[in-house]
Order: sequence, then C-alpha cells, then structure tokens
Amino acid sequence: MRIRHNDYGQPPAPARQELTVTVVIPAHGCQDTLDLTLAALSAQTYPAGLMDVVVVDDGSPVPLTAPKIIRAPEGGWGRAWAVQAGVEAATGDVVLVLDADMVPVPEHVAMHMRWHHLADYLVVLGWIDFTSSRPPSPEDLLRKPYEEFFDLAGQRHDWAEAIIEAHDGLRTAPNSLAGHVHVGATASYRRAFLLEAGGLDTSLVLAEDTELGYRLTQAGAVFVPDPEARAWHLGLPTAMRDYPAMKRHNDPYVADRVPYRRYLRTDRGRQWLVPYVDAVVVAEGYEDTRAAVDALLASDLPDLRVTVVGAWDTLAAGRRSPLNEPLLDLRLLYAAFEHDSRVRLATVFEPSAPFVLRCPPGWTAGHGTVSGLVQHLEARDGGLLNLALEENEHGVTTVRLERTAAFARARRVGSPDEALDDVVHELFGVEWLDGRQYGFARRPATYPRRVPQPEPVDKEVLRLRKRIAALQAETQQLRREAAKGARDAERWKGKAEAWRREAVKRDRTVLRRAVRKIGLTSFVRRPGATS
Repeated sequence: MRIRHNDYGQPPAPARQELTVTVVIPAHGCQDTLDLTLAALSAQTYPAGLMDVVVVDDGSPVPLTAPKIIRAPEGGWGRAWAVQAGVEAATGDVVLVLDADMVPVPEHVAMHMRWHHLADYLVVLGWIDFTSSRPPSPEDLLRKPYEEFFDLAGQRHDWAEAIIEAHDGLRTAPNSLAGHVHVGATASYRRAFLLEAGGLDTSLVLAEDTELGYRLTQAGAVFVPDPEARAWHLGLPTAMRDYPAMKRHNDPYVADRVPYRRYLRTDRGRQWLVPYVDAVVVAEGYEDTRAAVDALLASDLPDLRVTVVGAWDTLAAGRRSPLNEPLLDLRLLYAAFEHDSRVRLATVFEPSAPFVLRCPPGWTAGHGTVSGLVQHLEARDGGLLNLALEENEHGVTTVRLERTAAFARARRVGSPDEALDDVVHELFGVEWLDGRQYGFARRPATYPRRVPQPEPVDKEVLRLRKRIAALQAETQQLRREAAKGARDAERWKGKAEAWRREAVKRDRTVLRRAVRKIGLTSFVRRPGATS
C-alpha cells in the first residue's frame, strides 16, 4: 500500500486478524497498576492465540511478578532499556508498547492491529484518557465497563490533541510535524520496521519516545492516531505533574538529536549530534571540490554537515612524488578537511539528517541558498527539489535537495523496475527550479584566491583620514539636527495658528455673552437695519 504524505485514509473495515502481536510492558516497582494492565489485556477482543505479553522489570526494588517476565540487561536502566529489551525478546509481527499504569479497553489491541494489516511502515498511537479515580481490584475491573470505575481527569495531552485535530487526524500534517505526537505510553509498530529504524536510544533516560518519533519519521513512517484505541492512564504522568522540570531536563537531549525542533537550536555557534542538512560533494578536482565545500560551510545554516565522498582508502603512505603523484588532488582534499569537525570524509554516504543536499564540484552556494531551499521544500512538504545549473553535451548539471523520509518510504514501497524519483514524486512530489536564481554560481576562475595585503599608509595620511571621517560624521549629525529643527518649527507654527484661531473664537463668544447680559442687544446693528 502506498500512502501519500501522512494521509492514511479511513479505518479499515472489516479488520483483518492475521498478524501476531507482542505487548511489551516496561515496569519499575508498580505491581498494583501492572496487575490492572495485565487483567485488561486478558480481556482483549483480538484473538488470544495471536497475542502474547512480555513484562520487562526495570530493576524494581521488589522484583515484579507476571506470567512472562524478563529482566532489563545488566548495566542499563530506564524505560528505553526496558522497552528495547522487550522488543528484542518479542516474537510477534507487531510490537505494542504499553506502560504499566495503563488500562486498555477490550478493543484496544484490535484497533491497533487493524492498521498494521494495511502496511508495514505505520506507527499507530493509542488514545489516552487520564483518571485520578481510585482503581478497582483486577477481579472487579473485568465485571463492569471501565467508565463505571474511572472518571476523566481535567488534564489531557492538549498539545498533541491540538496538532491532531488541526491536521484532520494527522492526515494533512507535514512530514516534519507528524512524528511530534509520538507518545510511547501506547504505541505499536511492525517489529522489523522498528528495528530497522534503530530501536530505542538506550542512552536516554527521558524523551526517548520523542527521539524515536524523529527516527521513525526518517525511516518513512506514517503516524496514525486512533481515538478508538483507548486506554485509561492511572494518575498523571511526570510531564503533567512537573512540566517545567521535565522540559528543563529534556531540552538539551532533544536539541542534540531532533533537528526539527528548530526553536531549541537558536545558538548560532553550536554544533549538534544530528545535523539539519547533510550536504554531499563527490571528490574530483582539488579546486572545484574545495570551492563547493567551503561555500556550503559558509552557509547561514549552522547545523549543516558536509560529506566529501572519495576513494580515501587508496591514499597509501610511503614514498611518493609530492607534486606529481596521480592521487595528488585527492590527497590535498584530505589534507584540507581531515581535521574539520563539520566535514566527513567517506567512501560511501549514509544520510543522518532530515535533508540531503547533493552539490556538484565546481559550483558554489550563496550564503542563504541552503536555508532558502529547505524552506521552499518544507513549505510544500515536498520530497525532492531538482535545481538545474547548466546544460551541455553531457546533459544537465543539477543540485538535488532530498527529503530523507520521502526516499526511505519510496525505497520501501517501490518496485525494482521503478525509478526512485518517480516513486518520490508519487508520494511527496518533485519540483524543478533554476539553481542560479537560488544563488548557485560557478567557482571563481582562480581559487583559492590570495587575499590582497593593504599597502603601508603614512601616519599623517592616516590621521587626516580619521579627521575627515570624524568631520563627515559631525556634518551628518548637524544635518539631522537641522532637519529635526525645521520639522519642529513647522509643527509649532501649526499649533500656534490653531491656538490663535481658538482664542479668537473664544473672545467672540465671551463678547456676545457680555452684550446679552447688560441688555445692549438693541444697540447691536442687525443686518439690513437703518439708523
């Protein structure tokens, strides 16, 4: 099944029930709520023969008990470690991660699973209702509808639900936004797809679901929030109880790993673990390649990394002719960029950023070229921008800006006989632009250029230049003050005239009142009267 952007359509009906699912429950010291979660899972409508449950004890002070339980690996702790251990131990086609304080409704697993029968790159998100009600016993829980035990709390995942509602259940959400709502308390994935995306980042203690949502996006995922896959959350999570402390802790970790969170990367001098744009230049001539790389590094986009692809493993040590060896250009490039932390020298390029810019040697990007192209692609939620530079007998020289997620999904759903760009066009769209209009130009004829040195200047000439500059600045200031004085004079002149007219009007009024008061109106000549 091919899904364009994140438009997954309507829920499938009737739902197929063929895939197996392993429910993974990470738990730490919460036997009471875990028992309720397990009881609710025992009452699911999805066939029991297709479902199993694995509880991962994350180092509880008092070991937890469950029908099938494993321990987190030695040396690791935290939710990410526990979930990853459960994913690796899972045997189902699908992994549904459920926290140990969640009580899923009987249709919960079935609602998740109906989507996974459509495509293997869907990420299904359950719908969470929070409750502060006193929970029943596991035995009582199964005797009545859950609504009779649980009252809705006032708090909700308002931010996530607002995004979902504003984008038609995420169907119209842009690629860079859909994964923001990935919350791990109830989420399901094809196990193979989750492992291909890298699984959980076990170096994270918190924000592991935020980071995973980003990597799933880059792997080509479609995110499906399903309000019918409901589950009750017993009590409020830490993020709701103390949001400022949670945000303070998570922001530096998220900023380093999730380049979509642009508001966290406002420090222009910083470098980050995951770049926003991976620029790629194939190593050819020394001057041409260096010109392209240097221009990209001078971009106004701070979190850009350049990969120079070349046969670096052929640069053998030993005696050689320094000025005439066959690999001289490659060796000079290696020397130029070996110690630049923003440049990678690789024999094969592997993308790690949301966007990949492929630039030919000999062409230089302007200062704002890369950021402008990314903004253009993001505004259209496109998959590929082709920028034509020139046409000759060998064809068209182009720059390409690729969306990593679009190409990952195209590789997953495309057939071997299809051109990858055609599949990307079907899923996200492809656009052609004029590269020169976006600031690309041929490298200077002489590169690198020698910086001209200033000629010696006589001290007296330097003193006079400074004096002239000071007099020019003083003249400009006097002109500004004179102009301001003229404007002020004109304004006061207008005010004086207005005051004069008001005074005349007031005097006439006073005179009339005085005449009426002393009874002298008969002495006032009326128009047309005779003496």
